[in-house]
Amino acid sequence: MSVTDIQTAINSGKTVLGIELGSTRIKAVLLDENNQTIAAGEHGWENSYVDGVWTYSLEEVWEGVQSSYKNMAEDVKAKYDLEVTKIGAIGFSAMMHGYLAFDQADNLLVPFRTWRNNFTEKACEQLMEVFEYPIPQRWSIAHLYQAILNDEEHVSEVDYMTTLAGYVHWKLSGEKVLGVGDASGMFPIDIETASYNQRMLNQFDDLVADKNFSWKLEDILPKTLVAGESAGTLTAEGAKLLDPSGKLQAGSLMCPPEGDAGTGMVATNSVAARTGNVSAGTSIFAMVVLEKDLKEVHPELDLVTTPTGKLVAMAHSNNCASNLDSWVNLFKEVTTSLGFEVDMTTLYKTLYNKALEGDKDCGGLLAYGYLSGEHITHFEEGRPLFARTSDSNFNLANFMRVNLQSALGAMKIGMDILIKEEGVKLDKMLGHGGLFKTKGVAQRLMAAAVNAPVAVMETAGEGGAWGIALLASYCLNKEDAQPLEAFLNENIFADQNESIIEPDAEDVEGFEIFMERYKNCLPVERAAVDYLK
Repeated sequence: MSVTDIQTAINSGKTVLGIELGSTRIKAVLLDENNQTIAAGEHGWENSYVDGVWTYSLEEVWEGVQSSYKNMAEDVKAKYDLEVTKIGAIGFSAMMHGYLAFDQADNLLVPFRTWRNNFTEKACEQLMEVFEYPIPQRWSIAHLYQAILNDEEHVSEVDYMTTLAGYVHWKLSGEKVLGVGDASGMFPIDIETASYNQRMLNQFDDLVADKNFSWKLEDILPKTLVAGESAGTLTAEGAKLLDPSGKLQAGSLMCPPEGDAGTGMVATNSVAARTGNVSAGTSIFAMVVLEKDLKEVHPELDLVTTPTGKLVAMAHSNNCASNLDSWVNLFKEVTTSLGFEVDMTTLYKTLYNKALEGDKDCGGLLAYGYLSGEHITHFEEGRPLFARTSDSNFNLANFMRVNLQSALGAMKIGMDILIKEEGVKLDKMLGHGGLFKTKGVAQRLMAAAVNAPVAVMETAGEGGAWGIALLASYCLNKEDAQPLEAFLNENIFADQNESIIEPDAEDVEGFEIFMERYKNCLPVERAAVDYLK
């Protein structure tokens, strides 16, 4: 579109806005009528570890949402000399899972417990036994039941619980709803109804019947919606909350709020069976859209859904690039101390590419990037760790390679269950997220980890904010009964360029050797957690 066409779209409100609250940044993207990004804004933030809980305050949530929107609006002003006053449709997404519980007066009962907390193991064990269904520690129902097991006083006052995306959407639209993909990280979903599993809802109520709570579980959960359904409109109060300047008008259509897993599927066109995608940043999760149910219950795997309600198996690891980033920052400090100024992009590119020169099995080195707990390997806390034997091949290439492969280690344990034990077919994995920014490095190692082709799209850097904007566009612009897959294939990805790396046999073999070391030495990490206080 020409600048004049874009200006017309902005003035007439024929745009869509997507905002995603990630773990380290909140990003807003504005799309034109052709679903092309015309403006963007972002806001950096970090979680806090307070009284043993990983959390963000609600004040930080709104500061970040408003800042990312303001920066997007300023980008529009700078590029097109216009103010944003009307937006056709808006979508919000955020980190999945966690625990946000409110009372009847809409007061937050306890600080937001994010996905990063790993202290619900007892709850998970009991719920899995009752439901005969995998319940990961991050899930909202695990947090609620653990609070019940802990006899926390606030539980009797719960009137509503939701996710971070659901909370923001609620405050801007007044609607207590959630996209089915995000809801699938709160409580198990019945694929036939695209809503919560009624058998398990009843089982949970029976399980806590002796507590005599005033609520039933179904009454305190958000209503589920599938992609394309209306999730309300932006209210006057919501418009003022999103844009305190008062320039934004109410009335924008709002699509169902989704989790970052769902927006990752959309942003990589991975919503059809036998497709998969992996999002690698602060955490890492690999997802495969299934053709049928799994044969066994595996605590290492999440069963979630696409934004349209199709069953998805997810191998989720709490830790990925954070410890890697710390090492890169250390090397930056070294170069600065020596009087050399190297920009971070060059430093990442140099160090990551160095890893490809390393031994396929990382030269006998060992690393765990567990900044926080890791449920797949059963750690309630994390201790980043590097170790080696006296005769290992210790050089920069192997050091970078072991930390990169370790960033994929826990995730690979889950994917091995899915592919090797369950026999799930994977035609192609699409990679996105910060780990893939250095061309070809993480992509090649990921191909070795899953022993399947890994593709990266040109738009992968757009990430989840673009994904939720596309869901808002689908809600606004879809043809009658047009499936999401068709909308994406025909309107978004028809001319998409992607680079594909096939798995290299030697890389695959080397990764398997490294993984044996990784699994065999988990007691070393356990000792670090137990003794390094």
